[in-house]
Amino acid sequence: MSVSASPAPSSDPAAPARTTAKPAGPSAAELLAFVRATAADETLVSSLPLDPEGRTWIRLEGPAGSEAWLIGWPPGTGTGWHDHGGSHGAFATAAGALKEDSLATRLPTEGWKTLELAEGVDRERVLEAGDGRAFGEHHVHEVRNESGTRHAVSVHAYYPPLPLMRRYSRTGQVLRLEEVELPEEWQ
Repeated sequence: MSVSASPAPSSDPAAPARTTAKPAGPSAAELLAFVRATAADETLVSSLPLDPEGRTWIRLEGPAGSEAWLIGWPPGTGTGWHDHGGSHGAFATAAGALKEDSLATRLPTEGWKTLELAEGVDRERVLEAGDGRAFGEHHVHEVRNESGTRHAVSVHAYYPPLPLMRRYSRTGQVLRLEEVELPEEWQ
């Protein structure tokens, strides 16, 4: 008679965990692949109505339960400083160019109204048509179309779907929490 047995799980706390479950929802890299592919869809991008004075948007079906948007940016418009309420995400420029200013530091999510930022935390980049970037759940940034004559269009995706957005004002190195927006305020 032959008997086979599976090895007993290790009781060594330093032993690597044996997990095969994939984390729920798309990763930042998967969101980046989605926004880049969507930004390359010329038919979809050209279907967005553009307003000369205000941003326009269309909600899209994002991958694996994520929230996604196609957004039109008239010349000179922007988001102001904000975060994504703990969601990670990605965005890609489909037309024109967008400038992103971001903070290379993790901010506390609660318990403060005003923070003085350390020197050297500022980052900036310009995303031309076809460029994209992913970001983590603690990302704080502002995005704007600095062109004086040309619309920009971009695709954004977030997971989990945005539970809230915190909006900030900034004067020099001082960042101030101004308001917390809930989804019903932008959907």
